[in-house]
Amino acid sequence: MANFVLVAGTWLGSWAWDEVVPELRAAGHADHPLTLSGLAEKQGAPAGQQTHVQDIVEEVERRDLRDVVLVGHSYAGIPVGQAAERIGERLARVVFVDSIVPADGESFVSAWPDGRAMVEASIDKNGGFWAPLTAAEFEGQGLTDEQIARIVGGSTPHPGATLTEPAVLARPLGELPATYIKCLLDGDEPSPDVVALLRDERWRLVEMDTGHWPMFSQPRRLAQVLLEAAGR
Repeated sequence: MANFVLVAGTWLGSWAWDEVVPELRAAGHADHPLTLSGLAEKQGAPAGQQTHVQDIVEEVERRDLRDVVLVGHSYAGIPVGQAAERIGERLARVVFVDSIVPADGESFVSAWPDGRAMVEASIDKNGGFWAPLTAAEFEGQGLTDEQIARIVGGSTPHPGATLTEPAVLARPLGELPATYIKCLLDGDEPSPDVVALLRDERWRLVEMDTGHWPMFSQPRRLAQVLLEAAGR
C-alpha cells in the first residue's frame, strides 16, 4: 500500500484533490491531501517556503508514513522536491504535476523569469500575498465553467514569502525516483531544467492532454497516472 501525500499549487488547499482521492482509495492505497500553511483553512498562519517544506515533512513523520508517494502540483513542486530528500527511506517516489522543480538557491519567481515582475507586483499590491487568478485567466486549460467557478471560489491569497525565498537542496534532484507529468495545454514541452532531469534513468515523463489543473479537468486520469507511478 502506498501513502499518497498530495500538495496542490498556489491559492489551493487539500480540497483540490477531492475528485482524485476516491480513485486512490478504491485501488487500496491511503491518501493524505495536505493544506500548506497560510492557505485555505490555514489562512493567517505565517509562512515562508521552508515553512511549507516543514509542513510536508511533519505530515509524513507525524503519521509515521512509509512507502510515501509525494505529489506536488505547480508551485508545490518546489517544497515537495525539498521534502522528498528530507524524508529519506520513507520515500517511494515523487511526482511533479506540471510543476516547477526546486533548484538550490533559486525561488519560484527566479525560476519563472517571464512572470516574476507580475508576481512581485501582485505581492506588493496585496499586502504580501499573490492574489488568486480571475475566471478569465483559466480559459484554454480544458476546464468547464463549473470547474473554473469551483477553483476561483475556493482559492485564497498565497503567502508571498513562499514564492520569493530560495530552495535548499542537499543533493542533486536527479537522484530522486521521480515522475514528471506534463500537461500539454499549458505548453508542449517541460522547461529546460526538467528536460535535463529527465535524462536520468530514475526520472519518467508522462504527458496528459489537458491543462494545468488536471485534478479538476481530468481527476480520474490523473489518479491513474499516480497509481502507475506508485507501482514503479
